[in-house]
This record gives sequence, structure tokens and C-alpha cells, in this order.
Amino acid sequence: MVDDHDKVFKALADASRRLLLDRLHAENGQTLGSLCAHLKMTRQAVTKHLAVLEEARLIAVVWQGREKLHYLNPVPIHEIAERWIKKFERGRLQALADLKKRLEEGADG
Repeated sequence: MVDDHDKVFKALADASRRLLLDRLHAENGQTLGSLCAHLKMTRQAVTKHLAVLEEARLIAVVWQGREKLHYLNPVPIHEIAERWIKKFERGRLQALADLKKRLEEGADG
């Protein structure tokens, strides 16, 4: 079974999918047609990318009548930031604080 984070990383690895997420961030709740506008991809290619994003829970869909609206779901990205990015940032921030303290102590002496 593929881990949920693996699906998110796989989805984010593709520049076209990141572009689709950027487009949803700029204007949430778009149809397939509006997402395809101004892209040099076929509707079929966009549909496949959206399926990967949906599988990774990076987008959610809502049917409004006959229209399928796509919405950005930032929760999986937040979960990755919490699990992977923040723990690595803590060490760097502490190192910078320690360096600042040493430099300030050196300037006083």
C-alpha cells in the first residue's frame, strides 16, 4: 500500500500538476474547461493530472449540477510541512540563534 505522503510527493513532482494547483490557489472552484484555458495540454492530459491530484487529496471535487468544480485542499501539503520541513528548520534556526549569540558575545569582549 502506498503511503498518503508518497502520493502527495508523487503528485507534486510534476510541474504540470503544480501549475494546476497554482491555478486553483489563484481561483478556487474551477471547472475542467477553465483549468484547461491557457494551458498547452489536452483536456485528456489535464483530466489525468487532476485524477492524480485527487488521489493525493490535494484537490477536492464538488458537483454543482452538471459541472464538476475543483477545489484546492492544502491539508496534505500542511501535513508534509509539519512532518518533514519543520523538523529540519528547527535545527537551522537553533544554529542561527547560537551563531548570533556567539557573535554578540564576541563583539562585547
